[in-house]
Amino acid sequence: RFCLPLVLASLPAMATGEEIVPALQDSWGDFWLFRFFVNAAGYASIVVPGFLLIQYFKRRNYLETGRGICFPVIKSCVFGSEVKSVHQDDGSLPLRAEPTESSTARQVFKLLFCAAGLQASYLTWGVLQERVMTRTYGDTETDPGEKFKDSQFLVFMNRILAFTVAGLYCALTKQPRHGAPMYKYSFASLSNILSSWCQYEALKYVSFPTQVLAKASKVIPVMMMGKLVSRKSYEYWEYLTAALISVGVSMFLLSSAPNRTVSTVTTFSGVVLLAGYIIFDSFTSNWQDALFTYKMSPVQMMFGVNVFSCLFTVGSLLEQGALLESLRFMARHSEFTAHAVLLSVCSACGQLFIFYTINQFGAAVFTIIMTLRQAFAILLSCLIYGHTVTVVGGLGIAVVFMALFLRVYARSRMKKRSKKLPPGESPVQKV
Repeated sequence: RFCLPLVLASLPAMATGEEIVPALQDSWGDFWLFRFFVNAAGYASIVVPGFLLIQYFKRRNYLETGRGICFPVIKSCVFGSEVKSVHQDDGSLPLRAEPTESSTARQVFKLLFCAAGLQASYLTWGVLQERVMTRTYGDTETDPGEKFKDSQFLVFMNRILAFTVAGLYCALTKQPRHGAPMYKYSFASLSNILSSWCQYEALKYVSFPTQVLAKASKVIPVMMMGKLVSRKSYEYWEYLTAALISVGVSMFLLSSAPNRTVSTVTTFSGVVLLAGYIIFDSFTSNWQDALFTYKMSPVQMMFGVNVFSCLFTVGSLLEQGALLESLRFMARHSEFTAHAVLLSVCSACGQLFIFYTINQFGAAVFTIIMTLRQAFAILLSCLIYGHTVTVVGGLGIAVVFMALFLRVYARSRMKKRSKKLPPGESPVQKV
């Protein structure tokens, strides 16, 4: 059954089958799992030769024997130029700038600026994301219009702008001397691309509120993995909040709404895609945390990851012929062009606001702002796109966000208490 479309596609067109074969090809090409493997094959066509080249240079001991004009480039990409630094307690984040001689009014203004920037960037991004993936373009009274289907092109648009912004920022501001081998960014880049692709594709099968709650419940698999693999220990409040999150998500997913349309019903494909998003995103953050053992700034990380993201996505799009098709879609629908560009701008600006907020106020304040953003995103999605939430579903959402705020409060209390511990004692590992 699964091989039938491929077999028919390889057969020469016959008089009796000229209309059947394209139809089968279209239906098979629209299946998300097929597109996932096609994209993966495109990435593999870049990753495999790159891996072989890296192994070749390492076996030849190129760092000692290499010469020529290409030596600095190969050294930077394969070997790097600096040893790792000592890993700090929170190596993934820069040291927070403590306010010195800064008035309360100025600090309040900075906090409002950060909150407004994060809310505006990511709320707009969420609304546009749902609009692009679930609605048609060019629909009239006589023409039903067409949907944009290639999630990979949207990932490419986001990454090319983020790469440009990060590159300009690094060029205009003083940054630490870079020492990490460039190829190591490719691992985080690949998982980041796949997590973003899963996120876009999931909106074809689940509602936006469901997707937001799935992101909020990401802490559960992280804790499970830490317990099983790393033998980590957690506080009682971490188990309590994880249980509350799972209960809240279950209440929302199991609640039924009579007005819910087929496009917003949670399906098995949507659940698998959301699981893929959580898995790939968790790997991205963990690998980036390992990379921060080299001396680098968050913007340098943003630049390095997006360099490979642009390379992977544009290579895969060109191999599939999807880049030109997506550009034709943009030419046919100017509204889509505006949405795609604004989507990329919001994504890039949002990343810069993340770095600035954490640097100025710390991770706890940033987490509170982003948790509020998730709640507002669900509300906006329901108001704009007409998602129906039952009373039980609404209670489930409230339970999830109550648990998230409880985690932030408990973690801040534990952090303060850990500072008072005698030397040699360390707090329990937390997520």
